[in-house]
Amino acid sequence: MTRSYLPHTDADRRAMLAAIGVGSTQELFADVPAEVRLDRPLALPAAMAEPELARHMRALAARNASLDEYACFLGAGAYDHYVPSVVDHVIGRSEFYTAYTQYQPEISQGYLQALWEYQSMICEITGMEVANASLYDGGTAMAEAAMTACAATGRSEVVVARTVHPHYRAVLATYAVDRGVTVKEAPFADGTTDAEALGDLVGPATAAVIVQTPNFFGCLEDVAAAAGLAHSAGALLVAAADPVSLGVLEAPGALGADVVVGEGQPLGLSVSFGGPYLGFFATTEKLMRRMPGRIVGQTTDFEGTRGFVLTLQAREQHIRREKATSNICSNEALCALAAAVHLTAVGREGFREVAELCVKKARYACDSLTKLPGCRPAFGAPFFKEFAVRCAKPVAEINAALFSEKIIGGLDLGRYYPDLAGCMLMCVTEKRTRAEIDRLVRTVEAVL
Repeated sequence: MTRSYLPHTDADRRAMLAAIGVGSTQELFADVPAEVRLDRPLALPAAMAEPELARHMRALAARNASLDEYACFLGAGAYDHYVPSVVDHVIGRSEFYTAYTQYQPEISQGYLQALWEYQSMICEITGMEVANASLYDGGTAMAEAAMTACAATGRSEVVVARTVHPHYRAVLATYAVDRGVTVKEAPFADGTTDAEALGDLVGPATAAVIVQTPNFFGCLEDVAAAAGLAHSAGALLVAAADPVSLGVLEAPGALGADVVVGEGQPLGLSVSFGGPYLGFFATTEKLMRRMPGRIVGQTTDFEGTRGFVLTLQAREQHIRREKATSNICSNEALCALAAAVHLTAVGREGFREVAELCVKKARYACDSLTKLPGCRPAFGAPFFKEFAVRCAKPVAEINAALFSEKIIGGLDLGRYYPDLAGCMLMCVTEKRTRAEIDRLVRTVEAVL
C-alpha cells in the first residue's frame, strides 16, 4: 500500500483545483516548456516500514568517517577541537534551543544576557571595544567588514591578501559585484603576505586592507605592519583571526586592527564541514553604527534593576534605508551561545592552555614529518596549529594510505593554489595525542 505523508485526499485535491479554476495539477505547470518537464516518476526506492528504514539509515550513516573513530589532521577552516559536555547540555535546554531573535526583552532576559556576555568575551579576546551578536560565518563576517570599511571611508576598493582563506575571498568577491567594490589581491612569499607587493597595491582609493592571521597556511602575519600601511593611506585594517590562537597571540586590536572578524566554530561548535557556524565581528566604538547585525546592551529599568535589550540595529528595518548598514537579519544566536558557554567553561587559564597545546603538538608533528625523506616544510614562517609540507608523493596517494589507517590527512593546497601542488596543509589541535601523531608519521613514511 502506497503511503503518503500528505493528509489531503483525492477529493481534497479536486476541490482545491476546482477552487482555482484548473482541471488538473499538470495545468499548473503549463508555462513550463514540455522538454524540461520530468515525464516519469522520481527514481526513489519503494516505501519502507519504520524498522527497515531505521536499518537503512544506519547503514548510510556507517559510510561516513566519524571523528570519534578517525584521527583528524584536516583543518583549513573547520577544526576538531574538544567541545566540553556542558556546551551541548546548556544549548539543548528548551528555553535556548528554540529561541529565534530576541526582540522581546521582557521574555528573553536569559538569552539576551548570554549574548551580552558573548559580545563581552569576543571584545576581550580580540582587543576591540564593541562586538555584535554574531553573523552567519567567518566568510560573511569578513565581507561585511570590507563593506563597513567602504562605507566609513567613502571609498570602493579593498586589498585582500591571497593568504586569506579562499572561501572567504570568494564570499568577498560575491559581495563586491553588486556593491561596485573593486577587490585587489596581494601575493604572498614564503607563506605570508608579500609586504612590498601589498604596499604597491594600497593607495588613496583603498578602503580596507584585509589580512588573516594565522593565515590559510597557518602562518602568522605581521598585523602591526599591515595596520601601519593601511592607516598611512587613510584605509582601515580588517584582521581575520582564529579565536583559539588569541589564547597565546597578541589581540589584533592591540596591533592596530580596526575590525577583527573570524569563524567562531573552534569555540564549542563541532566540526560539520559546512555549518551551521558562527561569524564574529568586533570593532571600535567609532565604527559601531556602521556594524552589521545587532548589539545586545546592558541597562537598568525604572526601578534600577539590571536588564538587557537589543540596543543597536542599524539596518533598514529600523532606520531609513539610505542610512542602513547591510541587510544582515538573522544572527547565529544558538552558535553564539555555544561559544559563550565554551569560553566560560574553559576560563581564562583553560583558553590559554588549549592554545598552548595546539602550538606544541603542531610543532612536534611538523618536526617529526619533516625529518622524513621526501617531506619538507613548504614555508619558513612561524605557525600556530596548521603548517604546510611539500611531499615527494601526490597528496591524494598519501591521504588514501592515511585513511586506510583511520587517519584523516591534510588538505591538498594545489586545489586552491596551483603553484602549491604537492603541498599538504596539516592541522593539529589539542585533541591529537602523541600516539596519533606518531602513527601519522609512520604511515606517511611508509608511503614516501
